[in-house]
Amino acid sequence: MRIWLGQGAIIGIAAVIASATTAIPAERLVSMPRASSAAAESGTIRAPRGWIDFCGRHSQDCTRDTAEPERIDLTPRFWRKLVAVNSAINARLQPLADMTHWGLTESWDYPDDGKGDCEDYALEKRRRLIAAGFPQRVLLMTVVLDEAGQGHAVLLVRTDRGDLVLDNKRDAIFPWSATGYTFIKRESQSQSGWVALGNAVGHTATATFVP
Repeated sequence: MRIWLGQGAIIGIAAVIASATTAIPAERLVSMPRASSAAAESGTIRAPRGWIDFCGRHSQDCTRDTAEPERIDLTPRFWRKLVAVNSAINARLQPLADMTHWGLTESWDYPDDGKGDCEDYALEKRRRLIAAGFPQRVLLMTVVLDEAGQGHAVLLVRTDRGDLVLDNKRDAIFPWSATGYTFIKRESQSQSGWVALGNAVGHTATATFVP
């Protein structure tokens, strides 16, 4: 699949396969991260088309409660839950492109049939963590360019130790600045829209997956 970032720029998305795990407990795959800076916002930007469609079908999952905290304290219990959910969803789901899965160029949804694209992995992790007691406001759907310059979706978790990335490409959880990715945009914490990250403010408002 590919991701459309506006002004005619099309960026390919490679199929990804969940990382294999060993007998090591998930919470020991990576140590608690050291404190790091947060990913800087650089203005508002239009949400991905797939997200807009998702919110039309799941409006209750797209509201923003500004009474919730902007960050969580990353306690050992919360850290263990993040790593466990990330590795469990990566292992359980089968990666499948939207065109093959649904016959659509783009579809963001919960992977209730056990299959999905990178954004579906992230949505399921978001849903699981909310059910586990994480504030929805700290769990942010995010669009990036990966280490190969290809479009990709991840879940960004805002903590007192910085912004952490849950990724279907790996079980280990890293600070956003240690992923090797270029961060384009993510959900806003103050409203139902999205915000640009870094130098992405020059992109137009769309981020649509197309074949």
